[in-house]
Amino acid sequence: MGQIHRLVVDILKPHEPPLVEFTQEIDGIEGVDATTSSLIELDQEVQNVKLSIEGEELDLERLEDAVENLGGTVHSVDEVSCGEYIVEDRPTLQD
Repeated sequence: MGQIHRLVVDILKPHEPPLVEFTQEIDGIEGVDATTSSLIELDQEVQNVKLSIEGEELDLERLEDAVENLGGTVHSVDEVSCGEYIVEDRPTLQD
């Protein structure tokens, strides 16, 4: 089975910890080389965050555990890249 090199996940998290701290904590997970988070939606109770993660051998279960330890949940896995290199998404006629 190919190693996971990129994950893009939709996260629901409480307002605390703040997004910067949350992203830094995720970036500290073993195997994670880089992390980008984007606030998608904000309401009174939670933040909806798009989290993009890259690394040599990402572990989805470890990521889910870290998100849960920070009070959040993985709402959906929106993109996964596996193999020897990351294939960039290209527009098609359907797009």
